[in-house]
Amino acid sequence: MEIPAINLKAIVLVHWLLTVWGCMVFLPSSYAWGNFSVLAVGVWAIAQRDSIDAVLLFLMGMLVTILMDIVHLGIYYPLSQFNAVIRFSAGMAILNLLLKPASCFFVYQMYRERGGDYNINFGFPTASRNRDTYQSIDQQDESSSPANPFNQAKDSKPGVRSY
Repeated sequence: MEIPAINLKAIVLVHWLLTVWGCMVFLPSSYAWGNFSVLAVGVWAIAQRDSIDAVLLFLMGMLVTILMDIVHLGIYYPLSQFNAVIRFSAGMAILNLLLKPASCFFVYQMYRERGGDYNINFGFPTASRNRDTYQSIDQQDESSSPANPFNQAKDSKPGVRSY
């Protein structure tokens, strides 16, 4: 199954809109600063199409903002006062949080397309059966023998070396 290619511009635009609407009323300025800083790195990743570092930094920033958004929503979510603007702002912040893992997946795919090779290992052992580059130490090369380990000609005299 082929993974659909999502444009990095679309990811940045959607999260920018949701962050703007999410921090309208009840979330503090640290929510906006954190998310907009990561989105600025996303703009850098858009501008430099060949940069692996920009995409990796954008991915790591998105992962950090997932945790920070959970903390912000857990602390500042209003429990008693609900009007239409607060509900809309809270809904956009929650929708932003729910879309971030999928966006991280697509940003990781873009990182792999740009040549990044950061294999994620969750600790599960895997065995590979690819032995194409395996070279046995039991077989020795015929050109060298134990009596002549440096492949020198037997008739040659050791000459004076000029340095």
